[in-house]
Amino acid sequence: MINHDTSRTWDTIKRDTDERLAAAAKIVGSGKVVAAEDAVALLEAVIRPFDRVNIEGDNQKQADFLAQCLCAVDPAKVHDLHMVQSVLTLPEHLDVFEKGIAKKLDFSFSGPQSGRIAELLGAGKLDLGAIHTYLELYGRYFLDLTPRVALVVADAADREGNLYTGFSTEDTPTIVEATKFRQGIVVVQVNEIVDRLPRVDIPADFVDFIVKSPRPFYIEPLFTRDPAKITDARVLTAMMTIKGIYAEYGIQNLNHGVGYDTAAIELLLPTYGEELGLKGKICTNWILNPHPTLIPAIESGWVKSVHSFGGELGMERYVAARPDVFFIGPDGSMRSNRCMSQVAGHYAIDAFVGATLQIDPYGNSSTATATKVAGFGGAPNMGCDSRGRRHSTAAWLKAGAEVGAQASAIGPDLHRGRRLVVQILNTVAKIRDTKNPGQFKEIPAFVEHLDAEKLMKNANLPIEPVMIYGDGLTHIVTEQGIAYLHRCRDIEERRAAIRSVAGKTPVGLQGSEEERRRMRELGIVKTPADLGIDAATATRDRLAAKNIMELVEWSGGLYDPPAKFLPGKEDLSRQ
Repeated sequence: MINHDTSRTWDTIKRDTDERLAAAAKIVGSGKVVAAEDAVALLEAVIRPFDRVNIEGDNQKQADFLAQCLCAVDPAKVHDLHMVQSVLTLPEHLDVFEKGIAKKLDFSFSGPQSGRIAELLGAGKLDLGAIHTYLELYGRYFLDLTPRVALVVADAADREGNLYTGFSTEDTPTIVEATKFRQGIVVVQVNEIVDRLPRVDIPADFVDFIVKSPRPFYIEPLFTRDPAKITDARVLTAMMTIKGIYAEYGIQNLNHGVGYDTAAIELLLPTYGEELGLKGKICTNWILNPHPTLIPAIESGWVKSVHSFGGELGMERYVAARPDVFFIGPDGSMRSNRCMSQVAGHYAIDAFVGATLQIDPYGNSSTATATKVAGFGGAPNMGCDSRGRRHSTAAWLKAGAEVGAQASAIGPDLHRGRRLVVQILNTVAKIRDTKNPGQFKEIPAFVEHLDAEKLMKNANLPIEPVMIYGDGLTHIVTEQGIAYLHRCRDIEERRAAIRSVAGKTPVGLQGSEEERRRMRELGIVKTPADLGIDAATATRDRLAAKNIMELVEWSGGLYDPPAKFLPGKEDLSRQ
């Protein structure tokens, strides 16, 4: 017999939300527009102790005014919050933990705040839930980490609360949908309130309050790299990647991680790629932020389409003028979407290519250090083989046919493709010696044990924060050559291949010339000479643009570089 409990209340979340909105109405009145000076009081009205709160910190745009307001609430009224956010960029993102306003954190990437997270963990002021990939965290927004209150950011709103997220939409639609459709409260910081928006990106029904910020929100030009800082060594690894991987597999659908290594590849397409006759055969469809270093390839006819996670400061006019390439809205400006780009990056691309800091003897890759909890961003989501993929491309099938252990995994009669996952690095990194100004010290990139192992212990993490596991990595590119790891038949061959490209590092010195020769004979390792590349010709002269101003020229004056990248300014962006 079915027993219906008629005494149970099924709308407790909604009732709680209504109580909070009633408290807010005493401050705001009947509308949605909140004066900036009332923002702190608003947050104290709608946020309760132990709430799960999302404050929009993206790769680039930041709800910085609302972050400052959250830091200003009374800890006696608002405390022990569980913060769920993709990126921690601003000091205020961690000030809330110092003040006792927040206690627990689930995130994806921290960048400039990575050292401070470790300090707060050690001091017992922050409890870490998990470090996620972007898409993983977004998924949990709709499962077990749904925000009770979301503090997000948009370019503009009208008085009804419709939002225009503009060029750098990034995470906003994902956060808002997860929050609002679980009866949560959405507060939005905007640059301006207008009578009519260029387009409606998020409808007013999803928005509870809008606050006009005293100043435009902060945005980080995260993906801009000055060609002047690309070294000859990076030109060499870029040439090897183009000829030994892109050309060999016919890679058309891809993503580039951030950094000078991939910037070098982009700037070599109109020159070295043209020499090889590869236009139309590689690098046509991209999941990528609007990298300024891609401008010469776009102008030279290499690129068919680019869908972007977010915008890039200074690229607004250029992107709007190239609607055949970028995803442009009816208003004439780009619409980015990090969640959808991450979905495409997981299922639709044939290659993920990025840089790393450390690789161990098994091919595990990490950007963590012993004292910094940096996170991963989207790299593990795209830097893995999607086992749910079922559509085929020539590149995917070719890579799958080469997998040394394929038959033992699925039997000899079935076919399965393989995502190419490429990590580029110099065997030894030269970094500034902070104890000796003007001096550099050499740090081996191939190590016996990742710093991620130390970080797990220091930060009391349940697992090591590995960015890409060795069994997910298909290629390592160094100045010594390319290791085709997916061709290895077992772990010992993989270790030998890694030693063969690890140079004079603790890992590389364990190999031998005989082992390296055997790996080359098996086609598991290829040196620059094996690829027909003369290292002496791998110079900056090959770059299509050699500095920021040449990128401006390529764009026909449409690219407006941020001031810090102009001549005489220091590039302070993340390396």
